Amino acid sequence: MAAAKIETAAEIAAHGAPPPAPVQTQSYRESRPQIVGPESPQPPFPIHLSGLVQRGFGRGGKDLGCPTANLPDESISPLSSVARTGVYYGYAQVIPPAGEDRPLLEDEVKVLPMVMSLGWNPFYHNERLTAEIHIMHAFKSDFYGFELRAVVLGYIRPELDYVSREALIADIETDKSVALNSLKRPDYQKFAVDSHFQLS
Repeated sequence: MAAAKIETAAEIAAHGAPPPAPVQTQSYRESRPQIVGPESPQPPFPIHLSGLVQRGFGRGGKDLGCPTANLPDESISPLSSVARTGVYYGYAQVIPPAGEDRPLLEDEVKVLPMVMSLGWNPFYHNERLTAEIHIMHAFKSDFYGFELRAVVLGYIRPELDYVSREALIADIETDKSVALNSLKRPDYQKFAVDSHFQLS
C-alpha cells in the first residue's frame, strides 16, 4: 500500500486554518536522535531562500531565548511549496545594505549555522504561515531590513504543540544541538561556501 502523501506547508495554508499539531511528550523528547538526515542532502534539498528581515512577534528572544529573523511571505515559497511544516537546519548569512549606518561586526556577516521553523507555531496560535530563522550566533544588534540568505539542507522534526513554555524551550535547545551535529558531516559543510552566499 502506498504511503499517504504528506501535504506541503503551502498546501495546508491554502486550506485556511492548519490542523491541530500533536503535543510533544517527554518520551518523544528523550528518544530524539542527535543527528538527522542522510550523509548528504537529498532532494528537495538544498533549498535557497533570501529576503529582507522583517519584524515578527518579538517572542523568540524575549520569551524563548532564541531570537529569530522573519522572512517575508513571498520569500518562503521555495521551501513551503515543497516541504512540510516543521523544523529545518542549514546555513544563513546576514548582508547589510550598501551605506548602512548600522554596521555588523566581522564575525556577524559570516555564513553561520541556523535552525528554522516553518509553520504556525501552535503554542502561540499563529494565524498565518511563517518562516523564522535562528542564526546560531550572539549578534550585538538587530538587523531588520538587512538581506538574509539561507540554504536549507535538512529536516529535523515535525511542528509540535507544547504543554509549557519550558517544554518548548527544551526542544528548541535540542534542535540547535541536532542542527550543529548534522552540519558537521562533510557533504553538509561544503554548503557553507555555497555560491548563494556573499563570500569574501
